[in-house]
Amino acid sequence: MDDLGHVPWPPEPLRTERLVLREPEMRDRPAFIELLASSEVHTYLGGPRPRDELERETPEVPERWPGSLVVDLAGTMIGHILLRRAAGHRRPAAEGKADLGYLFLPHVWGAGYATEACTAALGWFDGVLPGEPVVLATQTANVGSMRLAARLGFTEVERFEAWGAEQWLGMRPPARPAG
Repeated sequence: MDDLGHVPWPPEPLRTERLVLREPEMRDRPAFIELLASSEVHTYLGGPRPRDELERETPEVPERWPGSLVVDLAGTMIGHILLRRAAGHRRPAAEGKADLGYLFLPHVWGAGYATEACTAALGWFDGVLPGEPVVLATQTANVGSMRLAARLGFTEVERFEAWGAEQWLGMRPPARPAG
């Protein structure tokens, strides 16, 4: 995984009760474009990108790099999870730590998929890099993301102003190495 040590990538698909977390594929391109063009998804992320620009610029297999996982429900992409090292982060408390990001299509909001998928991704992460803390940043106005952060075990490190809004930085304590 990018700057997360010598973690082999991609992992075998991660399976939950309802979902599969897997490496992005060509068939996911339309869903990636929808995620990036959605005004609902980007309410707290600086706004959507123009669909025509995304159609031109999105590669055949989008977001295919270490740490990028498609959230698949019954063979269809419904979201995206990204676990990467926080390099050049706006907050010193996050610098160098693993950073969790996620986007889900609006039609699946409220069904628990984000909790299920992020829990699986964090469980995998704990297995390959035990002892590593994980950070998550979101706007305080994003009530759904704040609730998800709490359910996943993130606690507040600090609040700060960025992009014209109050931001929240949380940290999840590292899992204890087995042994």
